[in-house]
Amino acid sequence: MKKLLISSLFVLFSIFSFAGEYTLDGIFQGKNLYVMNPFSSSGVGFCVYEVTVNGKMTTDEINSSAFEIDLSIFQFRIGDKLIVKIRHKENCIPKVLNPEVLKPRSTFSTVQIKVKDNNLVWTTTGEAGKLHFIAEQYRWNKWVKIGKVEGKGTSSSNTYSVKVYPHSGNNKFRVKQIDFTKKPHYSTEARHRSMSPALSFSPKKVSDEIIFSGVTLYEIYNNYGNIVIKGEGVKVNVSKLEKGDYFINFDNTMDTFRKK
Repeated sequence: MKKLLISSLFVLFSIFSFAGEYTLDGIFQGKNLYVMNPFSSSGVGFCVYEVTVNGKMTTDEINSSAFEIDLSIFQFRIGDKLIVKIRHKENCIPKVLNPEVLKPRSTFSTVQIKVKDNNLVWTTTGEAGKLHFIAEQYRWNKWVKIGKVEGKGTSSSNTYSVKVYPHSGNNKFRVKQIDFTKKPHYSTEARHRSMSPALSFSPKKVSDEIIFSGVTLYEIYNNYGNIVIKGEGVKVNVSKLEKGDYFINFDNTMDTFRKK
């Protein structure tokens, strides 16, 4: 019985090890796939013998050293999910030359972006695949990440929001997406003026805790420029910091303090 089980597992493993199927899972972006198709290991005929898209067999001419998978005949809409399966003979492997055309791309257009009730709210159209939106606020002379929302990936109108903490005075916000090209795609900027008074903190020489005059985002840096503490609130515990001088960003202000 034990030998029979081992034998059965070996046969099952062998079937999956030599299964001739190459699968691509992605999003339709309006472009076709191109495949390099070597000869089979026997030297008779080509490697690929069947191609399906979402379970439907294609009518492409695959009996050649290179062929195109025409996705346009399936009448997909931009952003539709698809699974391409390329079945091939054993001991040969076809190569898809442009698999990146199935990866989601950042194509959104900003219809509106604004701050409302301490939320950054934005509406987009033209999304072509699910990608995260990263919300940013300009403060302390740089863009700071303040939130992340998964995009819906559809071309229709989509609305999103994240909680924000405006600093005193003039504020700027934006969102971005980064697709497989690694290049960020930015929204237009939202501008918002807060009438809240400028915040302060104390003490400047501290042993345990820094207290702000109101709720704020904050960052604390050491002398090497590394962030050692960051967060949001009206106070921050610094008791575990080593003694010395530190830089602190809060509200729209950059300052310093000494840890005793």
